[in-house]
Amino acid sequence: MAQHNGDFFQDLIDFESASERKVLESEHFVAFVPYAARWPVEIHMLPKRHIQDLSQLTDQEADDLAIQYKKVLMAVDGLYDSPTPYISAWHQAPKVENREQIRLMLQITSPRRAADKLKYLAGSESAMGAFVGDIAPEETAERIREVMP
Repeated sequence: MAQHNGDFFQDLIDFESASERKVLESEHFVAFVPYAARWPVEIHMLPKRHIQDLSQLTDQEADDLAIQYKKVLMAVDGLYDSPTPYISAWHQAPKVENREQIRLMLQITSPRRAADKLKYLAGSESAMGAFVGDIAPEETAERIREVMP
């Protein structure tokens, strides 16, 4: 049985960093297609250092983030011959008790599953949250790595 260190986000980074789903790793950030991706294009990026929000980034981390974020967005747009619609969502810890347990995280998602096709949610996906992936996350990660600048 695998040992966990009690830090979910660090366990997640360790798990995904060692997988074929990793699309980018820099000095301060790791980006990956999650194991159970819900969308045809889905990328998560986390800082290696445990911080709760953007205001806690050092100058070096902020500079690295700008470079890595741009690479990821350019890769998403590079998947097809036309721009890819996407949602970019930053998750930061709320100013509440136990906020130190939350780590800053970026999620980029797109419903585009082919050059001319969008993913439409089935009943089980909309009603039950039981998503069905058309493409294996490892395949998506490989496609993203191939077009990443």
